[in-house]
Amino acid sequence: MAVHILHIDSNHPLLWDQLEQAGFVNHEDFTSSKADIEAKIHHYQGIVIRSRFKIDQTFLDKATNLQFIARVGAGLESIDCEYAQSKNIALIAAPEGNRNAVAEHSLGMILSLFNNLNQADAEIRAGHWNRESNRGHELDGKTVGIIGYGNMGKAFAKKLRGFDVDVLCYDIQENVGDANARQVHFTEFQEKVDVLSLHLPWTPETDKMVSADFINGFAKPIWIINTSRGKNIITADLVAALQSGKVLGAGLDVLEYEKLSFETLFQDATTPEAFQYLLNAKNVILTPHIAGWTFESHERLAQVIVDKIKALYS
Repeated sequence: MAVHILHIDSNHPLLWDQLEQAGFVNHEDFTSSKADIEAKIHHYQGIVIRSRFKIDQTFLDKATNLQFIARVGAGLESIDCEYAQSKNIALIAAPEGNRNAVAEHSLGMILSLFNNLNQADAEIRAGHWNRESNRGHELDGKTVGIIGYGNMGKAFAKKLRGFDVDVLCYDIQENVGDANARQVHFTEFQEKVDVLSLHLPWTPETDKMVSADFINGFAKPIWIINTSRGKNIITADLVAALQSGKVLGAGLDVLEYEKLSFETLFQDATTPEAFQYLLNAKNVILTPHIAGWTFESHERLAQVIVDKIKALYS
């Protein structure tokens, strides 16, 4: 019996083509409302999503024949995973697909912050040739701390091998350290880190994790890079730390204010005061949730999802 798959977001065409070649029956619906999708989801054994809407209990109760949910991305926070698993629905994600892209973006943010690249470029374009005020820092000799040592964290640590840096990792899982990063207790982590890079999912445990108390627990002033999820940082507390000098600079690919779909920034039309500060801060780099959003990862994510769906039925 054929497995029917509903695609509710566009993806790299190889995903559709290879599933079709493997004997799956593809259907697409990129525009209907969640309610309309719910009305017909019982016809499908599989669904392929990115982040268009939340797959909640209401949706899952209507998906009476669903066998898998495949998210073309790293995280599964848009899915009620516990409820889906209680219905024996397989959950598929593709952190392997964009880990290299995230790692390169994280490294690029650090080097840009350390060398004032964005600021210097803007000043020259405005007719200013300021050398002393753009004197930079070197990454060599620093301690880089990675929180969350899964696919993304490990890929980032690998990128740091060419630098003379000490790389530490902290993770709730035991024994995840490797040749590229030494796993330590959080006390040692906060004592030694110069650069903090977040590679975490968004969970109840990580929500608003980076608070004033968290930041002030570090022994030294730090740089912060966040390519994971925006709601892991309390923006107002980060801004206060930037103002006090406890945080020397920040590279943020994700923001607290993003909608779940990641496609738009604000929940409403107002600009939060803390975000307005970030917009004007010279020691802050902002990008629109694109760390894992390369041409190469677009294809690689799709391939990982295809391979995992095929493996599910092999």
